[in-house]
Amino acid sequence: MPINDLQELFVNELKDLYDAEKRISKALPKMAKAADSEELSAAFEEHLGQTEQHITRLEQIFDSLGEKPGGEKCEGMEGLLKEGKEMIEEKGEPAVKDAGLIAAAQKVEHYEMAGYGTVRTWAQVLGNEEAADLLQQTLDEEEAADKKLTEIAESLNLEAGGADSSEGDKEESTKPRAHARQAASSRKTTSRR
Repeated sequence: MPINDLQELFVNELKDLYDAEKRISKALPKMAKAADSEELSAAFEEHLGQTEQHITRLEQIFDSLGEKPGGEKCEGMEGLLKEGKEMIEEKGEPAVKDAGLIAAAQKVEHYEMAGYGTVRTWAQVLGNEEAADLLQQTLDEEEAADKKLTEIAESLNLEAGGADSSEGDKEESTKPRAHARQAASSRKTTSRR
């Protein structure tokens, strides 16, 4: 079916995000259970509550538009969550697995931030300030969740890299920490753009 105007495109993208959020709400409890780190597990549980609120906000927008939320399948999220499922099923060192779970979760967060930023802008262009405000609230929560995952990753990545080992000479043991700090700093800079 051809999309002939921005309003139609806006509704289609909202439906795509709605399907994505529904899928995420099913995946987060599994990720929380798979996480070894209590802090990571709690972050996934907290984001589940936010995800349920994101679904409610989208339903509010659909209601105000006189539209039904279903009908679109989010292929992108399906693929990202498939990768996350593979990480959940992995066996191995708990800290390394947790680092992989964070990577999978951050891919999801970045996908959502791109989607919510786009539909928020379209809502503004269309003069739908109520929808724009609701979408901005969700975008802010997605960005905060991504930041929290980055903070958790800063310590877990060191553990996964073996930087906490007391063996080896002191100079070698500080290299992974310096690299992790540099990578974390780079991620923070990227996420602010």
